[in-house]
Amino acid sequence: MHAASRLFLSLAGIALCSAAALGAYGAHGLAASVTDEAWQAYMTAVDYQFYHGLGLGLVAILVNLRPDVRAFHVAAWALIVGIVLFCGGIIATTFGAPAGLARVVPLGGTAFMAGWLAVCVGALVARQRGTTNPLA
Repeated sequence: MHAASRLFLSLAGIALCSAAALGAYGAHGLAASVTDEAWQAYMTAVDYQFYHGLGLGLVAILVNLRPDVRAFHVAAWALIVGIVLFCGGIIATTFGAPAGLARVVPLGGTAFMAGWLAVCVGALVARQRGTTNPLA
């Protein structure tokens, strides 16, 4: 397995494991102690961490199959940045971090979008390199 793919797959596993733990803690220990608005934001962050952790796992597979396509590497890093800034920013403020930290949340959302666009670019670049199957 390609070294970058191992790294991205490991980080996907960490993101998914921590999302499971945060979701369980939220449901069993946090829900009663925060406002409804904070609870909704927290659960949105946990959901997005799950979705993008799975996406990161998919991108790790793409990196392994086509390590020559830089856009797939860019996509992985953008998803990691998105998880940290978007999900981490919301979760941190739920646990009492300064409200100013919430300013990074939109940057994380932008990183998510950039990551998915990079996957699209990677698929197009892979196809242009002489194969009809972007994963071949």
